[in-house]
Amino acid sequence: MRAVLAREMEGRRVSGWVWRQRLTVRAALEDAGFGTEARNQNQPRGPRQRSGPLGDQPFPGLLPKNLSREELVDALRAAVVDRKGPLVTLNKPQGLPVTGKPGELTLLSVLPELSQSLGLGEQELQVVQASGKESSGLVLLSSCPQTTSRLQKFFIHARRAQRPTATYCAVTNGIPATSEGKIQTALKLEHIDGVKLSVPVKAPSRKDILEGVKKTLSHFRVLATGSGCALVQLQPLTVFSSQLQVHMVLQLCPVLGDHTYSARVGTVLGQRLLLPSESTQRKTQVLQPTCLLLSGR
Repeated sequence: MRAVLAREMEGRRVSGWVWRQRLTVRAALEDAGFGTEARNQNQPRGPRQRSGPLGDQPFPGLLPKNLSREELVDALRAAVVDRKGPLVTLNKPQGLPVTGKPGELTLLSVLPELSQSLGLGEQELQVVQASGKESSGLVLLSSCPQTTSRLQKFFIHARRAQRPTATYCAVTNGIPATSEGKIQTALKLEHIDGVKLSVPVKAPSRKDILEGVKKTLSHFRVLATGSGCALVQLQPLTVFSSQLQVHMVLQLCPVLGDHTYSARVGTVLGQRLLLPSESTQRKTQVLQPTCLLLSGR
């Protein structure tokens, strides 16, 4: 079962839901100081290419196992949802890491082949913004190094100013107590039973911060509820491994399909409570939920 996390998309229908994009690529370009010249820098002339709705094209919502390198390139080419100037936007399947160990199949490792497949020649694509392995959603790529650099600087500046650079949607097991708010907690990476997990830290000291503990912050808003579940919009204002999954567990509303951190939510006499990190074990897969996708900013 996959964790149901997705970045919002520009009015595109995915598995019966319609996501609305709150920050378009054009808005990001304008905020980063780009005008029309940014989209014309040493780029091939031609009409803008845009695919039809995702419901009308193949989309690998969940990355199949044992996928060959060629099959992954084909799947990513089919998942392209927008091309404009140097920018390429594609819908990354859940389970595909952006980076990894040498020899591992990742998004970065197949960018040369994907660039050739899209007819970019020697203009190799680079990653501007992408979600992690456990999430599906929009990935922003660029074949222009100057455009890549300027957009990356924009996103770094936005994060430092605590402006959201991505919007996610998650289906949660449970309904948050409040319809919207913010979640603040310090997190650290800790090995538990041989697995590296993100663990909350209460009242971190200066020494803790120096040793890798990070204060994290996310905004959330409940979009819909039903049958004990909620559709929640999430905007992380900091970056930390599995931040959103841990934040929703702290609300006692784990992300549907999260078999790592959801084990911390227990029930006693019908009331939910948070269990210690050390006493939990990963849950096994029992259901295959409908794929709900995030779209990127």
